[in-house]
This record gives sequence, structure tokens and C-alpha cells, in this order.
Amino acid sequence: MQRRSLIAAAIGATFLASSGLALAQDAYPSKPIKIIVGFAPGGSADIAARLMAEKLGAELKQPIIVDNRAGAAGNIGAEAVARAAPDGYTLLLAAAAQIVINPALYRKMTFDPVKDLAPISLVQNEHNLMVVTPTIGVKNLAEFIAYAKANPDKVTFASPGNGSPAHLAGELMNQMAGLKMVHVPYKGTAPAITDLLGGNVTMAIDNMPPYLPQVKAGKLRALAVASERRAAAAPDIPTVSEAGLPGYVVTAWKGLMAPAGTPRPIIDKLHAAVVKVLAMPDVQKRMIDMGAEPAGNTPEQFAQFIQAETKKWGALVKSTGTVLE
Repeated sequence: MQRRSLIAAAIGATFLASSGLALAQDAYPSKPIKIIVGFAPGGSADIAARLMAEKLGAELKQPIIVDNRAGAAGNIGAEAVARAAPDGYTLLLAAAAQIVINPALYRKMTFDPVKDLAPISLVQNEHNLMVVTPTIGVKNLAEFIAYAKANPDKVTFASPGNGSPAHLAGELMNQMAGLKMVHVPYKGTAPAITDLLGGNVTMAIDNMPPYLPQVKAGKLRALAVASERRAAAAPDIPTVSEAGLPGYVVTAWKGLMAPAGTPRPIIDKLHAAVVKVLAMPDVQKRMIDMGAEPAGNTPEQFAQFIQAETKKWGALVKSTGTVLE
């Protein structure tokens, strides 16, 4: 009888524990959620995170806080999420740099993007925009390439940090166009734009959203978009291939991820909310107007996308010879 009582008690405890977990997941979210961005304020990741925080917060009926933790090409922020409790209250606004580029770029990684993070959904695809400071006087890509060849080691290109997609985009242009531009890394996109506006650096090929307003205001000159097709937000700007450098394509993306081990019901609830937000006409318009395209896919599709992107960017990193400690 005593043994039966113990078994019954154990079964009851297990049932109560699983019921409690189910109730906790059903009640999710019951407190504010944090979205960590691994980059400084003002960049495309920060812009995307704040848009999603605003709309997801309304959809999930809980405040969503954006927490910028810049450093190590996004690794610091991504690692913070990878090490967080898998309860759905700490999420990552993931970018290509920290998820698919850094594993090929860094000799040592402090987390594994595949094993330590769980995909929720791709949020947006982004056009990369090639801009120059107007002070150099070039009006198109052909003129820029001629100018850069006439001024070897004097033409500079900005990026929000070593190993960022913008860094690799500049190195790829050096490689494909036979240039000797000098990389100037900044601590984020905002200071890079400030120096471009001041004429202290020559060029950048970076995510379109933070740069397009400066182009529309006439403060920076856009030469091309580094995509396979033109951007709806700026249809008059040719692609790099159209402008004279065939085959040059460097695109970017943002997605939402959680710590590995986050219960599937929570992942599913977040995924459903993201997809609903991305279908909102005002969200789509805001993204398109700033040079991005709303995405949205299943966690499984996002995982497959990450796998393909890892191979693509790994090959690009290897071709440029760029390695970081």
C-alpha cells in the first residue's frame, strides 16, 4: 500500500508540474518582454526592433523593451540572449552579422547561433545602399570606380564595425572592381553617417533604412543598391550590376530569435504575433518606405534560411580573407 501511495503521489506531482507548465505557457506573456539588439541605436537593427516592439507589444498586451548591447559585431547581444532563461521574456532582434557571418569571421565564438538560439521568424529583408559624400563630386558608380582607382589608398569606406556586412561589402567591392579602398570601422551606424555627412569618409555600402532619409534630404548621394533588383523605396536608384559591376550582390536581413529550449507553445505564440504584425498595412508601408521588405516565415523555414545564409556568407568571408580574434 505504501509503495502504491508513493507511485500515486509521484504521478500526481508530475501531473501538477506539467499542468503548471502548461498554465504558465497559456498565460504567456504575463510581464514585460525584452528585445536585445546587438548594435548601437540608430542602425537598421535598432529601427526594426523598435517597430516590432511597438506593434508586438500591442498585440501581446505587454510592454516590450528594446535593450541595445553593442559590441563584437553583434556577438555581445546575441550571447546575452543565448544565455538567458528560455521563457520567452528575452528575445533577440537577430541580424546576419551575428548569426551567419561571425561564425566564419571570428576564430572563437562564445556561443553557437544554431545550437543556442531558436528561430521564431524572419522579420524583414533589406536592400544595401551604396552612398558617397557629395564632396567628391561623383554622380554614378562608373565615376566612383574611376575616382577610387585614381586615388588608391586614399578613398575610405565606412562600416558600423569590423566584420559587419558593410565591412565585407566594401572588401568585396575592392576585390571585384580592383580597388584599394581603406576600411574605417565605427561603433555603430550613426557615427558612420555623421562622418559621411561631414566628408570625413568617402563611401559606405550598408543597410538602406538609416541612410535613405539622408539621400532624400540631399545630404548624401546614392550610387546604387547592392541587390538583385531595385528597391521599391527608391526605384530610380540602379542596382550595382546595372550600374556597371555585374554580379555584385550583398543583401541583409533581420529576424526574431529566442534562447534555445524555449517551449514550442511560446515560440508558436510569438510567431503568430509576428506574422500578424507583418501583415499590417501600416507596418508594411513603414518597412518599404525605409528600404526594407516585410518577410515572415515559419521557425522551420527561418532555420533553413539561416543554414543557406551561413554557407553563402562563409564563402564571402573566406574570399575576402577577413578574420577577427
